[in-house]
Amino acid sequence: MAPVAMRTAAQSLSGAKPLSFWLDDPDRPAPEPSLTGDERCDLLVIGGGYSGLWTALIAKERDPQRDVVLIEANEVGWAASGRNGGFCAASLTHGLGNGIARWPDEIEKLEALGEANLDAIEEAVATYGIDCAFERTGEIDVATEPHQLAELKEMYEEAEKLGLAAHMELLDADAVRAEVDSPTFLGGLWDKRGVAMLNPARLAWGLKRACLDLGVRIYENTKGTQLASDAGGTAVRTSYGRIFARRVALGTNVFPSLVKRLRPFTVPVYDYALMTEPLSEEQLASIGWKNRAGLGDSANQFHYFRISEDNRILWGGYDAVYHYGGKLSGELDSRPETFLKLAEHFFTCFPQLAGLRFTHAWGGAIDTCTRFSAFFGTAHAGKVAYAAGYTGLGVGATRFGAEVMLDLLDGRKTERTELEMVRSKPLPFPPEPIAWAGIEITKRSMARSDDNGGKRNLWLKAMDKVGLGFDS
Repeated sequence: MAPVAMRTAAQSLSGAKPLSFWLDDPDRPAPEPSLTGDERCDLLVIGGGYSGLWTALIAKERDPQRDVVLIEANEVGWAASGRNGGFCAASLTHGLGNGIARWPDEIEKLEALGEANLDAIEEAVATYGIDCAFERTGEIDVATEPHQLAELKEMYEEAEKLGLAAHMELLDADAVRAEVDSPTFLGGLWDKRGVAMLNPARLAWGLKRACLDLGVRIYENTKGTQLASDAGGTAVRTSYGRIFARRVALGTNVFPSLVKRLRPFTVPVYDYALMTEPLSEEQLASIGWKNRAGLGDSANQFHYFRISEDNRILWGGYDAVYHYGGKLSGELDSRPETFLKLAEHFFTCFPQLAGLRFTHAWGGAIDTCTRFSAFFGTAHAGKVAYAAGYTGLGVGATRFGAEVMLDLLDGRKTERTELEMVRSKPLPFPPEPIAWAGIEITKRSMARSDDNGGKRNLWLKAMDKVGLGFDS
């Protein structure tokens, strides 16, 4: 990085708060009290992110008489659900390309279920009056290198063959820059219906309010520490009490599962983002963005970016950081070297916004698995269900995961539970130090691929062949 560019990027970060913009909200709701003593219920949901919230909500919608309790170790929405970019995608498979590669015989069904799931989220936002700035603007995958143009064209043609391109448009350089103007954009593929933009923390808080209104009992600052079966169902020990439940749904995602055999299937990856101050009318005019679609570039080390309700730009991604041993710590939420790198990349993409400042810089952990998309199952003789491994696309897909968990707990055979995607598991990550070494080699290989016209080396080709990967 040139000294002048580094100085400019550093100056843009000088006043940035080290916390999620979305969580820095004066309307953030007060937490519900902690659980003290013993509690009993039909269904216990562990985890107050999207996965747990959707599970509790849908459980009550399916059976209003079902007695549901939800516990959260911190506050509802404080982790990944309150720190992400606010891209709510229809895809259940971490994108069409990954879905085709892994479940080619089911891809049409998976895409239809994903679209129905996004429709249901939009309906729930309206039904429960959730003020989360929901905008179904779609997302544009942009090419910033020539080889990415060919990859986007190939993906569009594949979607056409499968009859899945009805809402897609392939954009040349002029067309994509007419949408959002950057000198780095060479073309793009716009999925006009498959992604919505929203305020992620306000979605979580709105789901919390909807759950409470339907009679779900929510206990915050209540960590589940131990899970065991008992004669009537399950017993979960918490910091200050116990919960006896007929059934349990685990929505803890990146945090160590109470079903210990699941822990090797995910690793925590730290992702980082910046939020700018609101753009002036002149700055907005210089970039366009009138249709407000979300954007992501097409590199292995990719950026995601979008415009907020109050005309700020969120700019995130690129670095996906795994710490040896799967370390999780609040100290890792801040990474100045990544913030500086992201700021420099931002002004390369939008040189016309020189002088703009960032108000917030934050990070958080995502649970990733080797197939990049969620996996599901049961434990404790079917009394416990789980969904995990969303790999950064959980804003939308967690609602689908909630329905799968409830189907499994209710013993229902449904279109969802019959999917190969639901019935199969990803390969687990190996133990340390092999996991750390493998992830580091993969990351370096992906960076070299970006610098070498997208060519994948022998390591990446071998990983592709056995279905292993690393992503955020």
